[in-house]
Amino acid sequence: MNDFITVIGGGLAGSEAAYQIAKRGIKVKLYEMKPKKFSPAHTNKNLAEIVCSNSFKSNLITNACGLLKEELRLLDSLLIHIADETSVPAGQALAVDREKFSQKVTDVLKKNKKIEIINAEIGDENLHIRDLASRGIVIIATGPLTSDALTKEIIELTGDEGLHFFDAAAPIVEKDSIDMNIAFWGDRYDQERGKEEDIEEWKKRIEGLKDADYINLPMNKDEYDSFVNELVNAEVVELHKFEKKEIFEGCMPIEIMAKRGMDTLRFGPLKPVGFTDPRTGHRPYAVVQLRQDNSEGSIYNIVGFQTNLKFGEQKRVFSMIPGLQNAGFVKYGVMHRNTFINSPELLDDTYNFKDNKNIFFAGQITGVEGYVESISSGLVAGINACLRYDKISEQTNKAVFDEKTMIGALAKYISTENKHFQPMNANFGILPALDEKIKDKKIRYEKLSGRSLNILTHSMK
Repeated sequence: MNDFITVIGGGLAGSEAAYQIAKRGIKVKLYEMKPKKFSPAHTNKNLAEIVCSNSFKSNLITNACGLLKEELRLLDSLLIHIADETSVPAGQALAVDREKFSQKVTDVLKKNKKIEIINAEIGDENLHIRDLASRGIVIIATGPLTSDALTKEIIELTGDEGLHFFDAAAPIVEKDSIDMNIAFWGDRYDQERGKEEDIEEWKKRIEGLKDADYINLPMNKDEYDSFVNELVNAEVVELHKFEKKEIFEGCMPIEIMAKRGMDTLRFGPLKPVGFTDPRTGHRPYAVVQLRQDNSEGSIYNIVGFQTNLKFGEQKRVFSMIPGLQNAGFVKYGVMHRNTFINSPELLDDTYNFKDNKNIFFAGQITGVEGYVESISSGLVAGINACLRYDKISEQTNKAVFDEKTMIGALAKYISTENKHFQPMNANFGILPALDEKIKDKKIRYEKLSGRSLNILTHSMK
C-alpha cells in the first residue's frame, strides 16, 4: 500500500483536502494539470484559482454561507484562513484579492514538506484512477470543468448514468416561505370534485392532501399575463462560448420558452389541466408546481423553471407568482457547464465512493455548489481519507459531521436518495428544523447557527 494519499485536482476542494491530510502527518501527492493544460475558464497557473466572483459571500451567521465559514474556521480550514488574510473591503461579505489568495495557497502547499505537487493530467501519461486506487487512497476533486480525459475515467468508474455535464437547475425555495393561503396540495387529476360537494368541503379536502407530491400555485389571466411580460424582458446571464451550444440542446430556459408565444407556458410547465383552485372551485388559468427537494420536505423546487436569468431578476420576476411573494430562495436557477456525479447513488456522507472505499470525491463534482461549500467537502473528504489510511481494515472508522451543522447537512444532502438531484449551496433549508416554531427569519437563522456552532464546539472537546 502507498505511504501517501493521492489528491486529483488543485482547486479549492483539492487544496483544502491536501492541507488537512498533511497536517495529520500523512504524505500527499497532489495532481494538478495546470500549467501544462488549462480548462476553458482557467487562466491562473496557481492552485485554488478563483474563476468567477471574488466573493465568498456573507460573513454573518444569519447567512447560511456565513455559518459554514464560521464552522470551517473552527475546524482550521487553510483556505478560509487565507481568504480572511487576503480579504478586500466588501461590507459584510468576505471578498478576496483573487491573485493574492491563490498565490498564498500555492506558496503554503509548496512549502509543506508532506505535499508533492505534480503537474500532470490524470487519464493521460499512463495515470489512471483505478490504478492509483488499487495502490492507495485517492480523492477526486476536479471541479465543474473536469478535463475530457479525466471525465472519461470518471464515467468508467461511475457508469454512464453517474455523471452529468450541465447544471440546468430550477430555483428552490423554503417551504415555510410559501403562502399556503394561496397554494394548495395535490397531484394532477387527483382532485376531481364531486358535484354534491360545496366549495368549503372541497377546500378542507385539498388542505388535507399533505401526502401529495406537489404544491400548486394557481394564476388567473391577469397574473399570468403580467408574469410572462416581465419574464420575457428580464435580464439574462451571458454564457461562455463553450457552454452555449451544448446547454440549449439539452434544456430550454423558461424565459426562452415564454418568448415563443403568450400561451406557450400554459401548454407546457404551467399547464392547468387536471386542477381545481380551491379558492374558486374552478380550473386556474395557469398553475405553477413546486416539488419536494429534500427528504425532510423543507425545501421545494419550481418545476420546469430552468433559467438563465440573473439572480436578482429571478427573485423579482418569480416573486410575482401568487404564493411566492415572500419566497425565501435557497438556490437560484442556473444553466452552465458543470460536471457533477450522481452523488446520492454513489457517495456516502463522508464523500466516500460506495463501490470502492479507497476513493473519495470532493468539490463541485459532488454536487456542492459554491466556493465555501467546495472547501467544506475537501475538508471532510481529507479528514476521512486520513481515517481510512490509518485504519485501512476498519470500514466503519469515519468522521460523520452532525446534520445540524451546515458541513454535515451538505454532506447528508449529497448522499441522500433524490431522484431529481441537482447541485446545492449552503442554505438553512437543508438543516433540521428547530424544536420551536419561530416566524421571524433572522431570529430563526440565529438559533439554527447557534445550535450548529454549539454542536461543533462540543464535538471538538
